[in-house]
Amino acid sequence: ERAGDSDRGRADTTMHNSSEGTPLLGERSSSPSTPEHLLPAPSQTPTPRRRGGYQSGRRRGQRGSTALGRVSNFDPKWWVQRARYYVPITGWLPNYQASNLVVDVKAGFMVACLLIPQALSYSSLTHLPPAYGLYTALVPALVYGMLGTSRHLSMGPEALISVLTGTLVKGQLKHLYGAYSPGMPPADTVEHFSTAVASAVALLSGLFTFALGMFRLGFLDSMISESSLRGFISGTAIVIIIGQSRIMLGIAAASSVHSTPWNDFKFMLSHLDQTHVMTAIVSLGALLFLRLLRAVKSRFKATTWLQQIPDTLVVIVLTTALSWVAKLGEEHGVVIFGKVDGDLPHFRLPRVPTYADTKDIVSSAITITMIGVVESVIVAREYASRNHYAVSSNRELVALGVSNAVGSAFGAYPAFGSLSRSKLNDRAQAKSQLSGVVTASLVVASLLGLLPYLFHLPRGVLAAIISDAVISLLSATPGAVAFLFKVQAWSDLFLLLFICFCSVAASVETGILLAVIISLVMVIKRSNMPRIKLLGRSTENDNDFYPIDGAPPAAPGTLRRLSFGSSSSNDSQDESGPQSRDNSSSGSLSADTQAQHIDGVLVVRIEEPLYFANAGQLHARLNRMEMYGDMRTHPSEAPRMNPTRAVVFDLVGMSDIDGSALEILLGIVHEYSRREVRVLFVRVCQGVRLRFEQAQMGSAGGEYDFSDIGSALLHLEQQLCIPSSS
Repeated sequence: ERAGDSDRGRADTTMHNSSEGTPLLGERSSSPSTPEHLLPAPSQTPTPRRRGGYQSGRRRGQRGSTALGRVSNFDPKWWVQRARYYVPITGWLPNYQASNLVVDVKAGFMVACLLIPQALSYSSLTHLPPAYGLYTALVPALVYGMLGTSRHLSMGPEALISVLTGTLVKGQLKHLYGAYSPGMPPADTVEHFSTAVASAVALLSGLFTFALGMFRLGFLDSMISESSLRGFISGTAIVIIIGQSRIMLGIAAASSVHSTPWNDFKFMLSHLDQTHVMTAIVSLGALLFLRLLRAVKSRFKATTWLQQIPDTLVVIVLTTALSWVAKLGEEHGVVIFGKVDGDLPHFRLPRVPTYADTKDIVSSAITITMIGVVESVIVAREYASRNHYAVSSNRELVALGVSNAVGSAFGAYPAFGSLSRSKLNDRAQAKSQLSGVVTASLVVASLLGLLPYLFHLPRGVLAAIISDAVISLLSATPGAVAFLFKVQAWSDLFLLLFICFCSVAASVETGILLAVIISLVMVIKRSNMPRIKLLGRSTENDNDFYPIDGAPPAAPGTLRRLSFGSSSSNDSQDESGPQSRDNSSSGSLSADTQAQHIDGVLVVRIEEPLYFANAGQLHARLNRMEMYGDMRTHPSEAPRMNPTRAVVFDLVGMSDIDGSALEILLGIVHEYSRREVRVLFVRVCQGVRLRFEQAQMGSAGGEYDFSDIGSALLHLEQQLCIPSSS
């Protein structure tokens, strides 16, 4: 083993020296000043190394060569470390503390008491048999327990994802019914078609989520604005309540296979006279019990035993017993759960069924992926922050993607993290992902032995459980509306209400499509505007430069200007000098100080890297500054600035520039040169300077050898021979 270690050490050292020329900490160096025969022999002085991880003191560029050497020499500890990172169960399970077992089992049991009723209820939203809700609660949860980084995220069916899946299944069923028209397809054919569509969308959603994680696009969860997301959630919750209200009232479904939520609402109102009284009493009574129990829990938060009551499980047990004793199904016409096969799921590769529209399935998978990813990652981050551990968005996406892809082969429809169940898992103080594995084990037990005991459960009670869950989703909406109204964020408020209305009036797909499009347009619009500021010289100190739009405004009609050239020999400042100060920082202007234009010169500070998206508007904004001297001036007013003779760009914040932006900037410099306007760049970083040299910025008319604004203005004063204002 020592010989092997020595060989690996020599291989790493040789590879490193050949690529970098500088040894790692603890490795030998053969410099010209040290003859090679004076170096210790490898067999006499083994190279000290830290196997299984990167060595301390490593500089940039050394990581790849050393990692490649270890992979090529198959260092087992290196592979174990990587396995612990990418397959978290190999890290936390061997080090699991037995003292946490009781807590995790308790947390898993509490979550299962909520998950199993929800899985049975949410399956009705997807137009699938109840067992498929349990399949969705089983397989994805087991896979996530092995790959997920969050200890508290509860994986399984979720209300919003279920209604999106159900909307897709319902929309595809019209193709099946159309193929059998004027007859009706057999019940088995409808079930197989629906489950195939749900499994196909689960597979695609898993693949899309997996790709997002592999390409490190975990930051995309923040691309949908909070107002858009809140509007969509509120609208979807209202749509779910409309659909479940009809079931709780015992009203038969509309004959139309594909209708909008608004049409469903009008249909329910027009058929209120067909309400089944006993079904309404049982269902609304169950909903009232759930809401009252939730209010009592909220009122007495310090009462531990009260908080641990599984309210949904209690409702199911009580109403099932009541239905059995009172014979609600046989004598009173209440629709009951009935007989459901509870076999374990079987492996079957998903495929798009005949008569289904592949484009609709793909678009729905993208929509489900966006909503599921946003919700899951937000929940995982929140509870990781509360419990002081780290989660990786990209690894979470990989875990979610693999969970859905594997689950789709066992009859599951798309599954993501649930806020309500994760909150319960956190309240139960779960210590590891083992709590999720315990929950999945109880789901298996329910599949094998629980379903026959739910034969007499009224289906209206399941609708009440769903309604209770989505009412909780609506609880945050009034606060969000009040906050936006308070801060006068009218655009965000309009966006929230508009998307909510569209989700209810048209469809949930319309709502999420609008939410995504509007959010992306807002992101593009704001990133399209480069962060630039027009600087002016302080009236108190000629060496200080401040943003014009941040200075106390002068009285109308009294815009004062200073001619450039009032610099002295001490105008030159280092990069941390006063010209970098902003009025929003501690060095802001006092009420008696004004930042005044330098006559004939624009001093423009670029505060961010330029790239293809934000550089396109640079030319237009510079033209507006030339005309008005202030971006706050409305373009309908008459120009107020004297002709520009020079432009000084302060690149203190521009750490990078891509090819497209550089081409745009070169065009701007060319145009200024054609107009005989001098262009100077100050505080140019090394990377941007190299780009300027490669693009021959100097030949285009741009000068970029100035360390600060003062030296650039002094240069202009000398070159243009304009006397100083002093």
